[in-house]
Amino acid sequence: MNGHLSLIQLVVQASVPVQIVIALLLLSSLTSWAIIFRKRLLLGRAIREADQFENNFWSGGDLSQLYRAIESRGGAAGMANIFEMGFREFARQRQSGSGSPDLMLEGARRAMRVAQLKEIDRLEHSLATLATVGSVSPYVGLFGTVWGIMTAFSGLGDVRQATLAAVAPGISQALVTTAVGLFAAIPAVVAYNRFADQVGRLEVRFDAFMEEFSTILQRHTGRGVASAPTVSAAVGAAATSPTPAPAGPAAAGSVPRAPRAR
Repeated sequence: MNGHLSLIQLVVQASVPVQIVIALLLLSSLTSWAIIFRKRLLLGRAIREADQFENNFWSGGDLSQLYRAIESRGGAAGMANIFEMGFREFARQRQSGSGSPDLMLEGARRAMRVAQLKEIDRLEHSLATLATVGSVSPYVGLFGTVWGIMTAFSGLGDVRQATLAAVAPGISQALVTTAVGLFAAIPAVVAYNRFADQVGRLEVRFDAFMEEFSTILQRHTGRGVASAPTVSAAVGAAATSPTPAPAGPAAAGSVPRAPRAR
């Protein structure tokens, strides 16, 4: 308890520039911790949703039904959103019949790439702030330390005999800023490295899914016009209308694929 009180006293008795530096560092620390908690929830949910979608996608069911299920929920995020955008563009071009198989596949890939870039941007949001806090805070704390030490030694000019007791309070006040700077920087650096790794792993999973889904679509484009009825009419209607098509036998169509090898 005495240690806490002495620390508070050191901050209160410090010079105004040192107090400003400490206040900025504490504000940076609070900001970084708010980002850490929010980003942890966001990335945890993104990983769980990716796992759940991959299980549904590779369960051997119908892609049309999976698409309608996502549409009925008003859209999705992450890997499900990439699938939704790619399948919608593929169905739209196939319904119009105005493009070659290569153009249909390329259009679906472009739509998935745009969706992936948006998802990665959403996941990476605020990571730059953590990186900034982690890299700048030690230097800001060092600035406060240097200023405090300068103030402490400049005060010796009015003292006849320079002793350690005379400069110790000023140096202690100055060193507090270094400790606060490290307190703000270390969690931010650790969190940034962890979150950046998780975002990178999700991006690799998104890339792998896009390649696998493109291979499935390529098999269907290679069947020619005769295979067009296998694409759900409901999906084609949803591609041209904002209202999702009703699921049911009348809208039944199938885009089957073999279960994923594990």
